[in-house]
Amino acid sequence: MEVIIKPNPEEVSREAAGLFRRQLRRKPDSVLGLATGSTPVELYRKLVAMVRCGEVSFAHATCFNLDEYAGLPADHPRSYACFMREHLFSHIRVAQWFIPDGLAKDVATHCEEYEYRIRDCGGIDLQLLGIGSDGHIGFNEPGSSLASRTRIKTLTARTVADNARFFDSAEAVPRHVITMGVGTIMEARHCLVLATGESKAAAVAAMVEGPVTASVPASALQMHPVCTLVVDEAAAKLLQRTEYYRWVYDNKPSWQRP
Repeated sequence: MEVIIKPNPEEVSREAAGLFRRQLRRKPDSVLGLATGSTPVELYRKLVAMVRCGEVSFAHATCFNLDEYAGLPADHPRSYACFMREHLFSHIRVAQWFIPDGLAKDVATHCEEYEYRIRDCGGIDLQLLGIGSDGHIGFNEPGSSLASRTRIKTLTARTVADNARFFDSAEAVPRHVITMGVGTIMEARHCLVLATGESKAAAVAAMVEGPVTASVPASALQMHPVCTLVVDEAAAKLLQRTEYYRWVYDNKPSWQRP
């Protein structure tokens, strides 16, 4: 796992945008896995700006979102489908975009079909991820199988509380989600994780330097062949090997840089 420490969230987003630009220039028809939440908002803003000035294009790319709230229609203002349209897809042209259906009648079949669609598109080239304060990725809560596939999950009370800021109250937060599994995420060719703020520091340290355990689903990424973690100083404050991570980044060959 490559750990890149940046001074602030703005620089985290800039680094991530550069990695997306490199991916799309190398392979214009890339299959991209996308995430929601507050962390990637500035990244999406930068990608839209890059598209508008001709630096990059999503016109031949296929996108898959990690997750969606169960029970929310795609036009609900707090759905992740609405989030993605607001922050990215209403501003750019993309070949195809898929997101789990929060109103799926047969959830198990829908999840199987989502997995099939990812495979049918050739698998995900670059998967964007955030990390929850309890170490979850996607909505794979602590205790999730590290081999899990797309499925319905029940949110923990902590995640409900963390997400309440996006709703009128904690009571309004859905208790169930449809999410890609850890095993699904691990099949992406490159995983890109973003984390900012002191509230993520403990989860980041457990993910990078702790044991691989289902209690911290993000720790499975230690076993991924190509995983890049980009964090700000606040999120990196509990890491023990920061000097080494900085040394590696500062001495990267030019061809490895975005």
